[in-house]
Amino acid sequence: MIAYILDSVNFKSGAFFGVWASLITAQIAFYFSSSLIFTFNSIPLGLLAAFLCAQTNFLIGAWASLQFKWIQLENPTIVLALERLLFACVPFAASSIFTWATISAVGMQNAAYYLMVFNCVFYWMFAIPRVSSFRSKQEVKYHGGEVPDDNFILSPLECCLHTLNLLFFPLVFHVASHYSVIFSSAASVCDLLLLFFIPFLFQLYASTRGALWWVTKNVNQLHSIRVVNGAVALIVVVICLEVRVVFHSFGRYIQVPPPLNYLLVTVTMLGGAAGAGVSALGMNSDAFSYWAFTALTVTVSSVGAIVVGFPVLFLPLPAIAGFEFARFVTKKSLSSYFSFVVLGSLIVTLFVLHNFWDLNIWMAGMSLKSFCKLIIAHVILAMSVPGLALLPPKLHFLAEICLISHALLLCHIENRFFNYPGYYYHGMEEDVMYPSYMVILTTFVGLALVRRLSVDRRIGPKTVWILTCLYSSKLPMLFISSKPVVWVTAVLLLAVTPPMLLYKEKSRTGSKMKPWKGYVHGGVVVLSIWLFRETIFEALQWWNGRAPSDGLLLGFCIAMTGLACVPIVALHFSHVLLAKRCLVLVVATGLLFILMQPPIPLAWTYRSDIISAARQSSDDISIYGFLASKPTWPSWLLIVAILLTLAAVTSIIPIKYVVELRTFFSIAIGIALGVYISAEYFLQAVVLHALIVVTMVCASVFVVFTHFPSASSTKLLPWVFALLVALFPVTYLLEGQLRFKSILGDEVGNLADEDRKLSTLLAVEGARTSLLGFICSNLHAHSTGD
Repeated sequence: MIAYILDSVNFKSGAFFGVWASLITAQIAFYFSSSLIFTFNSIPLGLLAAFLCAQTNFLIGAWASLQFKWIQLENPTIVLALERLLFACVPFAASSIFTWATISAVGMQNAAYYLMVFNCVFYWMFAIPRVSSFRSKQEVKYHGGEVPDDNFILSPLECCLHTLNLLFFPLVFHVASHYSVIFSSAASVCDLLLLFFIPFLFQLYASTRGALWWVTKNVNQLHSIRVVNGAVALIVVVICLEVRVVFHSFGRYIQVPPPLNYLLVTVTMLGGAAGAGVSALGMNSDAFSYWAFTALTVTVSSVGAIVVGFPVLFLPLPAIAGFEFARFVTKKSLSSYFSFVVLGSLIVTLFVLHNFWDLNIWMAGMSLKSFCKLIIAHVILAMSVPGLALLPPKLHFLAEICLISHALLLCHIENRFFNYPGYYYHGMEEDVMYPSYMVILTTFVGLALVRRLSVDRRIGPKTVWILTCLYSSKLPMLFISSKPVVWVTAVLLLAVTPPMLLYKEKSRTGSKMKPWKGYVHGGVVVLSIWLFRETIFEALQWWNGRAPSDGLLLGFCIAMTGLACVPIVALHFSHVLLAKRCLVLVVATGLLFILMQPPIPLAWTYRSDIISAARQSSDDISIYGFLASKPTWPSWLLIVAILLTLAAVTSIIPIKYVVELRTFFSIAIGIALGVYISAEYFLQAVVLHALIVVTMVCASVFVVFTHFPSASSTKLLPWVFALLVALFPVTYLLEGQLRFKSILGDEVGNLADEDRKLSTLLAVEGARTSLLGFICSNLHAHSTGD
């Protein structure tokens, strides 16, 4: 905060040193307060973790330094050095910290594979050659269309270190953490090979983007390196995957007896991997490679069908499907692709019918047959999307319909598997069978696919909007266990996001949304919040540990309605002052309901089965006991007074221009505050109520007409002020006497001196409470006038 303040007053160097001082102080505090050594139960590991945190803190400081414009202008060499430092060090620190977090969440069993994945991600982000962002266009010189090595951010040394980290760090980490069992079985040996050769294959693929520029720039040499090393690595990875995954987890689906099963599975997997590698490298362009690729595809599809027990009578189907797929890949024939989709759908259907259709099993509250139907439809939609996306622009709506249907089906399947318990035919309940990371993975893969199709102009903005909302609506499942949470969240996102997604291009040049569209969007937002009410209830119950009150629930609904309408007003109706003022009033109403939690009439409340069941629990009484009831209806008066004040301040109520309205406003504010203070603090002193109400009305009238005078206010205000001055001491003294008599009654003369002192103190305290209430009320009235 100090750094922001110094930067706002143009003290740039002070802001710079403030950032670094904050980071250094935070690091020292972390060093003395952390318990890393006790957490790891190892001094070397604790020191290494502390060094990693310190390095990350330093990199944050280096990144923050690059945000100062004056450093970029005055010290360009230092800026380039800091940029190079970040690109050189961030992959090491980021992959370690992300792996650390993942291990803390899911365990240590597959830690090396997590590190391998994060290494690949950060290698792709930072180690691919990039030109510095801080070099001007005049400094970046191209020789024959090629960027010189000096213009890249990283030098060959850093690229070499990144490559060594990518290839060997996951392997070394696995050896260090599993050194006692690394040669205990064939699966353990395969882990070692996979942890080296999978990053090696990724490195070879990244070389198509220039990742091996520091080795050689000869295109033929790079191609030979990719082909030879890729073939060796592909063979090793495929064989290890057979041992580690296929025969270990899917052996029951292999219908061929040994040793023929090993041969056929190897042919299928090696052929499929070789075909994918040839397509990725673009080596199927000439006639010979075309026929070789076609033969390979037909062989792989036929042998794979035999492995999974496909009936011999239907073996021509996978062979024809493989031929059509090869023709599509090499000739880009859409007719061949749709033939492949039809045949592939038949193959998937026959496989599912043969293996799962007759099983009497219930999963996620539905029979296995119903789930099979969903899976078949899901696969058919997924297979149809690539071909439909390649159709002419006039037919892109088919791909859009297919993508939306696929997203809806995916949301339904994941919602059933993640939120519904699994009931088997014998009636036993199982744990959740769908892991959380799969929800996150499918969400981000779906969003990445939507972005890619949008960039390639394969789908329109409306489809992007719908798909983004559908994929994002799955994430609340991770936090809220409500069964309809996916669908109500999708409806809410579809109602809130149109100003940001659907009208994104139009919102840059002012309000392109017509007023009637704004009203329609606002109505849809209100409807979606109403559908979202049970989810809000469950979220509040999860947060508080008990069922929320009706006032709290209504307040959150009103506040969310106002916040959901902020994009509409901010992006499309920013020039309409009335819309802004109404939005402020709605949000303020919701916040007041949240803070005050007034009693809600039963006719206003919504009592669903979930809400009724939550509020019939007897745990509240057993835990908190019986609470003394206190009248809460006065909170409505305070809410009304504050809302009327806001409405007047924002000119929704034009008291500045209408004298009669100003009079009614001041009297209403005074009555509301007077009754609230009387009922909230002086409920027993009935005689004071009229005095308090009259005092507050006088104070409100005096403040309002002082700031907005009328023609006769100069004559009447002195009398109002005199009455107000007279009422204060009268009310003050009367409250003390009433409090004194209510405590002592008729036994005042019989008390000892100590008792009299105590009673006097209590009476004075009551008088002070009264005075404090009046002062606060008058301060509120003065703020109203201001």
